Amino acid sequence: MSLVLNREQLSEYLAQVFPQVERDFAIEKVDENSITVRLKVEDRHLRPGGTVSGPSMFSLADVSVYALILALKGRQSLAVTTGCSMDFMRKPDGGADMIARCTLLKLGKTLAVGDVLMFSEGADKPVARATMTYSLPPAGSAAAAFG
Repeated sequence: MSLVLNREQLSEYLAQVFPQVERDFAIEKVDENSITVRLKVEDRHLRPGGTVSGPSMFSLADVSVYALILALKGRQSLAVTTGCSMDFMRKPDGGADMIARCTLLKLGKTLAVGDVLMFSEGADKPVARATMTYSLPPAGSAAAAFG
């Protein structure tokens, strides 16, 4: 499947429909198979002990899958998360941004499933992995046309 929104268009659209993510996340790269998203780690993303919090990593995974769906399906802002499985494997470096590498395992008419590996910037081993499932609005519905 080819891209409907390139990196710049995707970043602009996310800022429009989901402005709260603009401050925290940056789309680094997007193509028809994957997306790379950066969490710009700040003190508010850290838990006691100086590590990136689980909720911050969940947000990174969630935004990554959502953004890749948008890049491939177009402006469907009402796609929603319906499931998540997340494994925390290593302590992230609280002083480094988090980088997510996401691929879609399935992109159907009403369901999408994405796999996300998250790394501390500069590290070669992932700190977390998430599988996210999204429900997509049916084609032709008011929800699919929103945006």
